[in-house]
Amino acid sequence: MQYGPREIVTPFRPIPLDVPEGMKPNEFFNSTENLNDLMHNNGLLMNPENLLLYRKALGHSNEFDTSIIYNTSKCVLNPLGRPVRRTQVPDDVKHVWNRMNQIIIEYMLEQYPDPKDALILAGEASLDATWPLTSPGVPSIRMLHNHFIVFDKTQLRNAELADPNNPNLTDGGQHSLFESYMHDVYREFFTNLDLKILKLVDDDSSRIELTGYPQGLPSWEIDGGVAALGDVRFWREYDVILKGFIDFYRTFFTQVSTRNAPIPKDAHFPDQIEHTLLFNNDFLATAKKVRDNCITDAKYANAIRWQPAFKQLIYRNDAGKLIVTISQNSIGNAITELLGVVVKRAPDAAAYEEKEPKLIERLLEVRRRLIEADLGDGIETKYWPKE
Repeated sequence: MQYGPREIVTPFRPIPLDVPEGMKPNEFFNSTENLNDLMHNNGLLMNPENLLLYRKALGHSNEFDTSIIYNTSKCVLNPLGRPVRRTQVPDDVKHVWNRMNQIIIEYMLEQYPDPKDALILAGEASLDATWPLTSPGVPSIRMLHNHFIVFDKTQLRNAELADPNNPNLTDGGQHSLFESYMHDVYREFFTNLDLKILKLVDDDSSRIELTGYPQGLPSWEIDGGVAALGDVRFWREYDVILKGFIDFYRTFFTQVSTRNAPIPKDAHFPDQIEHTLLFNNDFLATAKKVRDNCITDAKYANAIRWQPAFKQLIYRNDAGKLIVTISQNSIGNAITELLGVVVKRAPDAAAYEEKEPKLIERLLEVRRRLIEADLGDGIETKYWPKE
């Protein structure tokens, strides 16, 4: 068998959405009207914290695929004022969201116990409009949401190999600025974080053999496995990883923007920034290279994402261990591509409807467990009842 990133075809049922005349699709998808459609046609559960569980109508997988969105579309009308990462979510909302994550991940592992049969992942990506607003798809929906996905490994094994030069296959080993030029200091910065449940692992332990991904990214094993997801300390450490990444990203691009700039305001780990980053020659030399390119190459400068852009996920490795990793999201690619899975969505209602009954059965069972745990109330659509 050949090993490498895979490109799978996922059929979907076309969505009959009419974009108002004069609006671009990305402008409409960022609107409250679009969220109404998402809720009424695909919504599964809603709670008082405005966390909406829904079926992915344009999904990555028809095996199991759902998301939770922090639906602030009606209470924060300014798209640029909405929370777009975990560190911006109020503590009471994050507490409920973490519990929902724990129950859904636990269900996926229960239903797909063998890592040889299924690739399981859960995580979120930055939704900041940090690249030019004139680019297609920006600012997107601009509300924090995460993904819960299961891929059938038989389908992955039978899939075509993806083009390894596909720019969407962003990963630390091939494309990431951090890993390519600042590998040692990047790892050192994370090593100094105060972590007890998350244990740093090597590349071989984190990599999915079938796809060869992720490549070169800092990764941590969750000590205690799925049981640790029920411990609030794990979710605090999960946030520490993100806070560390944000500090590294902001510090680097602050130095790119302004030579010898001070520590960014509101940094989470200012002492670590001062001692680990701002006295590291590789770190500052790389900032100079990027700064010089920005000054002389307009196209290069236009592609820079100046604010923290990331993908952070939990997935199961080949040995059945739960792994956490985080990546610079420099292209804006799908979270699945961090694990070497490229999804090509194809409109095919008949093929989708063959998979739909089993998919909905699984989604409704997850919903039942969330309702039982007092994490929300069911939503009725034309595809399923309220309870």
